[in-house]
Amino acid sequence: MTFHKEGYTSMALCILFIFVLNALVHFYYPDATILKWIIYTLSFVLFVIILQFFRSPNFAITTHNQHVICPADGKVVVIEEVEESEFLKDKRIQISVFMSPVNVHVNRNPIAGVVKYFKYHPGKYLVAWHPKSSTENERTTIAIENEAGVTVLFRQIAGALARRIVWYVKEGQEVEQGQQFGFIKFGSRVDIFLPLGTKVNVNLGDKVKGGRTILAELA
Repeated sequence: MTFHKEGYTSMALCILFIFVLNALVHFYYPDATILKWIIYTLSFVLFVIILQFFRSPNFAITTHNQHVICPADGKVVVIEEVEESEFLKDKRIQISVFMSPVNVHVNRNPIAGVVKYFKYHPGKYLVAWHPKSSTENERTTIAIENEAGVTVLFRQIAGALARRIVWYVKEGQEVEQGQQFGFIKFGSRVDIFLPLGTKVNVNLGDKVKGGRTILAELA
């Protein structure tokens, strides 16, 4: 198992916190055996939680021009027809994937092509399943146009815990399908907006894997 570069600082701070906490307990309560073991246990659990937050598994990605692969690990919480008003300004099929704190937080390009639009929006930190989180929370909007001229738009959306969105793309950049485009710390949500007529391959409640699950097939 490898760990994502975005987690190095958090893991280092976690280790420092655990070291200081245990040192203080040993200094002020040298004979409190039960307290020491409670602190040992809590320290271990905290460290494991932080490690799993930032894990970055390696796996082969199968690319296909007509496939839309899932951009993140999580659970499908929305499949509906909506009006995308920021960039595309037309009706789209929206698929939303909720990333819980136990999911891998790496975000991957759903298709290959050229980044036609990118914008970062500062905002609120409503819980990720809140209906207004897609338009009011801190978020990024990215649109990629493939070689056939089809555009897929997607958003990284911060949640109540996820207060740092990281992205690695910019307008005009050519990107590969499955390539990392960003990272959301401590879980949140990713919305994908697909053309009408796209064949959706997932259902509400499905557990999906970033870079592996085929969300849909373009017409």
